[in-house]
Amino acid sequence: MTTVTCVFAVTDAPPPDDVLSATPGHDGGGPLRVLTAGALHLVVQDAPAADFGEAALAERLNRPDELERCARAHHRGVAAAASVGTAVPLPMATLYLDDENAVRAVSAREASLRALLDRLRDRTEWAVKVHGPGTAHASGATGEGPADGRSYLRRASARRRTERETRERALAQAHAVDRELRRYAVAATRHRPQSEQLTGTSVPQLLNAAYLVDDGRRAEFVRAVGELARDAGRSALRVTMSGPWIPYSFAQSDDAECGVHQEVRA
Repeated sequence: MTTVTCVFAVTDAPPPDDVLSATPGHDGGGPLRVLTAGALHLVVQDAPAADFGEAALAERLNRPDELERCARAHHRGVAAAASVGTAVPLPMATLYLDDENAVRAVSAREASLRALLDRLRDRTEWAVKVHGPGTAHASGATGEGPADGRSYLRRASARRRTERETRERALAQAHAVDRELRRYAVAATRHRPQSEQLTGTSVPQLLNAAYLVDDGRRAEFVRAVGELARDAGRSALRVTMSGPWIPYSFAQSDDAECGVHQEVRA
């Protein structure tokens, strides 16, 4: 079987063999293993080229079930790499034609990757989301009134104005949550708000943020989120937190040449 080298993560402390052997990677591929690139180590897997060629992979990742399966396999590989130390997770489906090309690509970026490892060391990612009041809450004060057309238009205009003002206030509160939490983080980023299909609720998502927090400030950060959640609840906002996570959101080096290519490379 022809294979390509799939790289999950880069670390400076290779995980033990028993962790790798107990971690399943992508379906149909070989066991997870380690490649050495100077002072760095790559956690990799031999993946079947027929399933990970450009056309085949694009077709698979367009199917939600296959996308989820690949994402879970990728996370397992990254988690194995991070089991004994700091790891830089690479994008899903980071592929090279063979081990030699994978090692050469990482070795060429060793300085940037080592700097990134130092930046992520003893730090974890925390996700915080803010959901705002639904339409019913925003428009509940308009009530009923006369049934004539002019009165209806006035009520409709008032309802739209109330909804707009309510959303503006909610967005301002969400921004305030973000500003406060940045005080406890060494870095932060805001992701695109998730759709109703992903959140499973019709209540709009106003903030979808990630924070890179020193492990030594974990308790402070968690306490601050709790206080903000209680305050926001008085305004019908909901603040939720999850973590700690491997810092996927902060794994991109400032060096553009350190960006990892999601394609099979020679």
